[in-house]
Amino acid sequence: MSQDRQLLIFDGDCAICSTSARLLRKMTRNRIEIEPYQRLDLAALNLSEELTSKAVYYLSGTKRYVAAAAMAQVLIESRTIWALPGQIIKLPLIRNLAKVVYYKIAANRHRLPGGTPECSMPRS
Repeated sequence: MSQDRQLLIFDGDCAICSTSARLLRKMTRNRIEIEPYQRLDLAALNLSEELTSKAVYYLSGTKRYVAAAAMAQVLIESRTIWALPGQIIKLPLIRNLAKVVYYKIAANRHRLPGGTPECSMPRS
């Protein structure tokens, strides 16, 4: 991956994830590349379907972020008004809460409005 490439990877089979990706593209003014893992060569990115089907991944140069940390970093690096909420999410107490909330939503995304059976998490 290029040193300056910014890429957010999400689950394109999940309606909630796809809707969130469309919203995030608008929020970041398309400054961050946002792609479903199904369209990427995950091996070339040192990732797997098992990982990317459970949480979003954000690759920024040589750094990797996952789940809520990925979302916060995308907002920060978008250089938009949304960078401020990204910084807030990275505060220690908020960061811990955001991580718990992120995985709770991810585990139940098939139950949310717009969710489909395809949104359900693979069983580990």
